[in-house]
Amino acid sequence: MKFLKKNILNIIVIVFLAVLFIFPEVKLKLKDMFFPVAAIEDAIMLQDSDMDIDLKGINTADTNLKNLKGNKLIFLNFWGTWCPPCREEWPTIEKLYNAKNDKVTFVLIAMQDEEEKVRKFLKDNNYTAPVYIAESPISAAVLPKVFPTTFLLDKNGRILLKEDASKDWNSKSVNNFIDTFTK
Repeated sequence: MKFLKKNILNIIVIVFLAVLFIFPEVKLKLKDMFFPVAAIEDAIMLQDSDMDIDLKGINTADTNLKNLKGNKLIFLNFWGTWCPPCREEWPTIEKLYNAKNDKVTFVLIAMQDEEEKVRKFLKDNNYTAPVYIAESPISAAVLPKVFPTTFLLDKNGRILLKEDASKDWNSKSVNNFIDTFTK
């Protein structure tokens, strides 16, 4: 009994950390609750040259990123099958894609990856969000320094949001954020 009284705080911290490690979705929920969507205040406008990226479609048609500008918001995500945080956020991206693909163009670019590994990852997990591999250089304005990196761009190429970590992309705050720009 004395042991429990002396170490109760340590036990609580260890149990909390164990829950975060065992259930990554809890970590995503807590992150969204305490660190909601952070929009960039001084909005950066991407130029056509920044968006001139030839994209080879893995589960969709080939295109150039600049051709997608002007119609809808663009959810631009840089990820890799080799990246644990990228794989962690994929289920939430797929849910967001299923809910918002009528309002948002999804562009998920697999980086430093082999096409066959990407195809296998998508097939094994039944993911349908559009995935590409870049076939031309990526501008420094959007080239990620860490993975995953996600941008939400408006119809004109203005960066509304940039996230340099995994996130619950199907959270209420993200859905509300998207809805404010798609009404």
